[in-house]
Amino acid sequence: MDSLITAAGLLLAAGDPLGALDRVALREDAPALALRGIAMAQLGDLDRARALLRRAGRTFGPREAVARARCVIAEAEIALVSRDLGWPAKALDAARATLEKQGDRLNAAHARHLEVRFLLLIGRLDEAEQVLAGLDATPFPPASRAAHELVVAGIAMRRLRTKTARAALERARHAAWRAGIPGLMAEVDSAFRVLATPAARLIANGQEHPLLLEEVETLQASEALVVDGLRYAVRRQEARASLATRPVLFALARALAEAWPGDMPRAALIARAFGGRHADESHRARLRVEIGRLRAELRGLADIQATKRGFSLAPIRGGEVVVLARPLEERHAAVLAFLADGEAWSSSALALALASSQRSVQRALEQLAETGKVQWFGHGRARRWMTPPVAGFTTTLLLPAPLPNG
Repeated sequence: MDSLITAAGLLLAAGDPLGALDRVALREDAPALALRGIAMAQLGDLDRARALLRRAGRTFGPREAVARARCVIAEAEIALVSRDLGWPAKALDAARATLEKQGDRLNAAHARHLEVRFLLLIGRLDEAEQVLAGLDATPFPPASRAAHELVVAGIAMRRLRTKTARAALERARHAAWRAGIPGLMAEVDSAFRVLATPAARLIANGQEHPLLLEEVETLQASEALVVDGLRYAVRRQEARASLATRPVLFALARALAEAWPGDMPRAALIARAFGGRHADESHRARLRVEIGRLRAELRGLADIQATKRGFSLAPIRGGEVVVLARPLEERHAAVLAFLADGEAWSSSALALALASSQRSVQRALEQLAETGKVQWFGHGRARRWMTPPVAGFTTTLLLPAPLPNG
């Protein structure tokens, strides 16, 4: 490898893409194309970066399997950053296997990290933890160690383990400082800000206030009966009744929890659950049926008692009843929460991340665009959606929940 390629590679590793381009910008050989692609990715021109890496992969000879595998991994990282979640995972697995076979353990580990980040993004935490458990970060250089700790912190945040997340971020900050890469240090600082911004709202006794992620963790461990609007469930510590696929029942549970310790009138329950403005006998009959179903779902957690004017919620073991809600609530809050990361998403990637149908997501995006809350660019399959982050609130979906079927 010649001196210019070596110098460009070192500059890229140090987070200096412009310095790297100064050395290889006019070259068309395979190593230079690959380095130019990585530099363009660091500068944010992802389309150009992807094209250069594909050219490099085709230009490397049949005996340069390691170099081709590295190009595949770089392209996979670009796909992840650009939220192209449909990028073929098999190609990444094959590239990782090639690198492990050839002894390039560092880049093979990087491929594993990309896999974990993908799983984390779409909420498959168990699988992400299994993959991460097979990685020993001890021999990693500082930049890779920082990336590893960021992934550890991301999983811990989703699991509501804030002490674990904070410790991982401290290690990531130290590693990023040792690496001396400004972009990496900024990423760690951004992750720290997530811990210091509201992740939810607490609604109790007619009042509400924002909660940090650490406070959400404390609430989940308390004796309170929590109607969880982030995961569409009713829980008390480890006991849990999921209502994610029962939107009517969840609407009733939340209405009763917001009225606790009082009761909720029948007309108000009908309006919350069914959208009916005027309650007639058919609405009241349906309400009785749905209350019976909710009572069965909450068995062991709470009872629902009839009152003169409606119904009230009664925790089995006593204690407080609270509602945990999103920081900002509107009809398509889940879509906005993903878009708030500042990246450009395709509707297909959002559908995969939200475990919803692509058509439901497209309808949500179109309605949000009509009100100016999201914007799009491109056409057809190349169309991408994005929105500026909402100041003062977490901009990553720490506690994801699927879209209601629609």
